[in-house]
Amino acid sequence: MSTYSALTTLPDQDAAEALAEAMEEMTPEPTGVGVFEIEDGSGLWEVGGYFLEQPDQAVLLLLSMAFGAKPFVVSEIPDIDWVAKVRRDLAPVEAGRFWLYGSHDADKVPAGVVPLQIEATVAFGTGHHGTTLGCLRALDRLDAGGLRAGNVADIGSGTGVLALAAARIWPDAAVIASDIDQVAVEVAVANAEINGMADRVPCVEAAGFDHPDLAARAPYELIFANILKGPLIDLAPDMAAHIAQGGHLILSGLLVVQAEAVLAAYVANGFGLVDREDIGEWATLVLRHG
Repeated sequence: MSTYSALTTLPDQDAAEALAEAMEEMTPEPTGVGVFEIEDGSGLWEVGGYFLEQPDQAVLLLLSMAFGAKPFVVSEIPDIDWVAKVRRDLAPVEAGRFWLYGSHDADKVPAGVVPLQIEATVAFGTGHHGTTLGCLRALDRLDAGGLRAGNVADIGSGTGVLALAAARIWPDAAVIASDIDQVAVEVAVANAEINGMADRVPCVEAAGFDHPDLAARAPYELIFANILKGPLIDLAPDMAAHIAQGGHLILSGLLVVQAEAVLAAYVANGFGLVDREDIGEWATLVLRHG
């Protein structure tokens, strides 16, 4: 059975959210509606709805006109097992010494690498994206330069890959992961179990540092945050409050054109730039506090 998507963009967040609310009242009713800021510096917001039957094009046109959006683009989504397809299509990833693979490549792990089995799921972070790749490379460079962080947090952990990577190379480190999405938390817990680190890397549901376990473990010597420009800027004061003097941040989820704005927010909170790597259109920043 096919499903359908209906996507549009508009330049105002309030209007985008109001349009999404209006879509909830459509017949046929959408199975889900989302609002996302397009992180390309355009200032546009995307509104998308998903339907089990073809949505009414006339209603969609009226809604787009009423809220100042572009006409909706409706697409049929074939009934594909996307997770199985991704597993087939994703090759192992080499990021410095780290070697990320799925269960279908477990027999191909080469000697001399730091292996992590990360399964393709609905959570973000298999190493194929420039942001995750940049964070892993940054961690590898810090470790090669002599950093041995004893207390690590991964904020917005997705699959948990960054937290697991730190725990794997630093066996004595205390590592905790968190994500705002409970599904991602469950994925991270599962990946920790797959890699034999369930007792080493707890994962909690939290926005930023808003969880007692995260607060109790502070200050951190290393914090990962591979999220988005807006949340990263908003988190800058909390990062400064939860990191140790001389502690490091590895930040990504940023387009190259957004890196300077994020850096400025962190410099204003007592951080200095240590390293930066751009991979395609994505940037990774390494910062030090104090």
